[in-house]
Amino acid sequence: MQEDPPAPFDIRSENLGRLAYAEALACQRARHQSVIDARKDGDGPMWILQLEHQPPVVTVTRRPGVAEHLLVDEERLNALGIELAETDRGGDITYHGPGQLVLYPILDLNRLGLRIHPYLRLLEEAVIRTLAVYGIRGERDPEATGVWVPAERSGELDRKICAMGVRLSRWCSMHGLALNVEPDLEHFQLIVPCGLSRPVTSLEQELGAKAPTLAAVREELTRQLIQLLHAQAEESEERKSR
Repeated sequence: MQEDPPAPFDIRSENLGRLAYAEALACQRARHQSVIDARKDGDGPMWILQLEHQPPVVTVTRRPGVAEHLLVDEERLNALGIELAETDRGGDITYHGPGQLVLYPILDLNRLGLRIHPYLRLLEEAVIRTLAVYGIRGERDPEATGVWVPAERSGELDRKICAMGVRLSRWCSMHGLALNVEPDLEHFQLIVPCGLSRPVTSLEQELGAKAPTLAAVREELTRQLIQLLHAQAEESEERKSR
């Protein structure tokens, strides 16, 4: 029996379960440093951290004007048990909470032969392929990073199902994507999600009783992402050898 060829890079997934935002950020930073340190030997694993944020949190970037996209005061957030945190990722304002699958890929983009915009498109593609497995058509918006479910009728707006925001430090990625599987969608009404006055949806909202579990989506999305990353790495190595 012929064995499959070895993967070009060691990309590992780690399920952190439900984790507070500050704890998850500390874990990201530790993994990020481990990937940077591995450059000395030209080896070492890269990581895809899988989690849900609990307690729920609204994260705000340092971009001017973003704070205006928070529609309630901090007292109201506290009453709802929602934290407020400043973040160093790209993008705008975002909500994270239970029922939302968060992936934080900690990847050496130099080793993978990627730059920032192709990397974002690759993340989008992994989500689009995952949604297709469950019968949902996901699309890109050339004006807004993320993945959208197209409007069903004329006059409606596309519905956002996955938000993205990343940070690169020394060409190693942090932060990543948040796919709405079964979160409390009412919490998105506390903000202008990603600064865009457009509706938000989830797999549960789109599929009802047929919606997959978060665990199933976690495994499928991680599989799709790792597959795309290995294909990208192989293509990059082929270009170098020509």
